[in-house]
Parts: sequence; C-alpha cells; structure tokens
Amino acid sequence: MRTRLTLLYGGLFLVCGIGLLATTYVLLQHTSTSVFWASQESILVVRQDGSTFVVKPDSIQPLAKDTQGDPGSVTGPPPNGTLNPQQVQAANDLLAKRENGNNHTLLTRSGAAFALMFAVSLGLSWLAAGRILRPIRTITTSTRQISATNLHRRLALQGPGDELKELGDTIDDLLARLEASFQSQRRFVANASHELRTPLTLQRLVVQVALADPDATVESLRTAHERVLNTTYQQEQLINALLTLACGERGLDRRQPVDLTDVTTEVLLARETETGRRGLRLTTRLDQAHILGDPRLIERLVVNLVDNALRYNVASGRLEVSTTTRAGTAMLTVTNSGPVVPADQVSRLFQPFQRIDADRTHHDGGLGLGLSIVQAIANAHNATISAHPRPEGGMEITVTFPSAEHPVAAGTRPGLTAAERNWETTPLSEIKPAC
Repeated sequence: MRTRLTLLYGGLFLVCGIGLLATTYVLLQHTSTSVFWASQESILVVRQDGSTFVVKPDSIQPLAKDTQGDPGSVTGPPPNGTLNPQQVQAANDLLAKRENGNNHTLLTRSGAAFALMFAVSLGLSWLAAGRILRPIRTITTSTRQISATNLHRRLALQGPGDELKELGDTIDDLLARLEASFQSQRRFVANASHELRTPLTLQRLVVQVALADPDATVESLRTAHERVLNTTYQQEQLINALLTLACGERGLDRRQPVDLTDVTTEVLLARETETGRRGLRLTTRLDQAHILGDPRLIERLVVNLVDNALRYNVASGRLEVSTTTRAGTAMLTVTNSGPVVPADQVSRLFQPFQRIDADRTHHDGGLGLGLSIVQAIANAHNATISAHPRPEGGMEITVTFPSAEHPVAAGTRPGLTAAERNWETTPLSEIKPAC
C-alpha cells in the first residue's frame, strides 16, 4: 500500500509537471522578442505588429511602455531608414532561430529540473505515505497480538480525530464487546457445568446406594428409580431452558403478528392452581397490545416473568399483570410482592444462573435462567426491559416492545372477551378460556 501511494503521489506530480511545461512552451510560442542584436554596429528592433527597423546603439534609450506602443518598443529618434524585404526576411529568420534556440534551452533545462524534482517527489511521497500508514501498522501489529487470553488490551491510538483514529476507536469498542462476550461465555459454561453436575451426582449416589443394599426390595428400588426420574426431569428442564436461551440470543429469522394480551391471558389461566396454592391476590389490566415477533418466544417470556413473580413471592402476597399500548409501543408489566431486592443486584439477576441467594442448593425450583431468558428474548425482539425493586419488597418489571403496525389477523389466536381481558382483582377460578 505504501508503494501504491508513492506511485500515486508521484504520478500526480508527473502529470501536473508535464502540464506546467506544456503550458510554458505554448506561452513562449506566442511571445515575440522585442530587441535583437543583429550586428555589432546596429540593432534590429522588431515590434509586436511585425514592423522592423534599425537603430544605432548610441540612440537606444531605456525600454519603457509607450502610450501608443507596446511594452518593449524603443522610444527615441526615428530610424534613419527601414530594411528592404530581403533584410526583413533575413532578420525574421535570424530572430526565429534565436527564439527557437532559447526555447529549446529553456525546455531542456526545465525538463532536467523537472526530472530532478520528480525524483525528489517520489522520495517525499514515500516518506509521507509511511507516516500516513504508521497508525495502520500499529493497528495491525497490536490486533495480531491480541487473542482470547488478552482481550483486555486496547489500541488506544493518540492524535487528531481523523479517520484512522476513528478506526482505532471502533476496533477498541469491538474488543470491549468481545471481552464481555467471552467473559459471559466462560461464566455461562462454568455455571451450566455446575448445574448439570449436581443432578448427575445425585443420580449416581441414588443408584449406588440401591445397588449396595443387600436387602433391597421392589419398593426400595422403585423409590430409587423415582428419585432418578425426578433428577432427570430437572436436567430436562435445564436443557430446555438453555436451548430457549440460545434461541433467544440467536435472534429472529422472521416475525409475525402476536397478540400480547391473549398470550398473557392464557399464561395466567394455566397458572390458576399455582396462584391459588400460594394464596396470592392477582390484579390484572389487560388492554389491547399487538406486536411482531415469534409467538413461542413471546409466550416463554411471559411464562418466565409470571413464574418468577410467583416463585419469589411471599404468602398471601400480590401479583399484578398489565398490558397496554402507549406512544407506539406495547408494554407488559409484571409486579409482585416478595423479599426486598437490593437495587445494586437487579442487573445481576438478568445474567444466567444468578440469584439473590447465592446458595445453589436451596432454591424454590428455579434454575437461575428465567430472567436471563427474558432478557435474551427481549433483545431478539428489539424490546427494552426496565426492572425496579419495590421499597416494601418484590420487583416491578416492564418489557416495552415496538408496537405492530397492524393488529393480529383474525383466526391466528382464539378470541377473548373484554371481561376475560380486563380483570380487577378477579379470582382466576372465575375466568374461563374462550376456547
């Protein structure tokens, strides 16, 4: 690239220099000499209009601009005589020869000077190109030395805010995102390994105990098998959650209209028994809300938000769910009572396998993936999440989707009545699905 830049700069100088010499040559061809020494005794004077005459050297006065003549005319006494045609022709031939010789000398010397300056311009172009490309060499060398083990390094280019500085800053931003992604991946793999190791260890322990019992009965073996099946179910739940998380992080290939209100209603109806068992008071306000996205992922997002609000609640607590459309956006809000959540721990809860209680062995059936799945699905739908802890305990989580331009087409989901969509502290047992 340095060689190409040098040739480019040198080529531009060459073209401009040739143009300048050509212009000078043309101008010289249209310029006539005013005074020419014809002999030692007399001077031949040629005007711009072509007239010629001879004067003696002692009658020459300084050349000046005459009011009626041209610059270069000789002012003074008129000549004693004019030249005959043969003398005029001879003088013109001699004058032309002298002018051609002067022009040739000028062009030769100018060409030599131009060749010298062209060589100098190539050297200066080489130095200038090297100085311009120096930041690129720095970027290349530094980037080549950065690998997965030292993503914390940055180029940190100095200098004016030109295009190369902007390129360096862009690469630094890319390295920062890669570093965060690698750290998240390492943390995710470590946590997933830990979560999968626990049920596997329990399975092996149960099987070993059953096999080591010399007095094992059919009932004891059945109990052991049931415990193994329970741990297998936990593994299946974890794997399904991991697949859902990966699907959300991958993004969407296509979008279709989804009625957020219908999805939320069906999720709440499916959790009627669980809500009653926990003695929670449900308050809902489900207004029209249409979005574009993947119906299965949207349903998983609502399920995880509701399950999180149910699981981390208190006895006889509250659960509030609402959907609405406001300012061109569709909003889903889930609010629950529960233990007090420190404000500085809210963002951590949206990371995989993160809980307020750091003890992995004591949790109410949760895998620590619910809110991280919600975050991944929201990102895939270009939605934003705002989570705020409540002073009295619990959290309020709002997911804001870009609203669909057109409502859901008829027949895509079962219709719900207005009474079923808008409940105010209505028991779930009184709400019947439209299908």
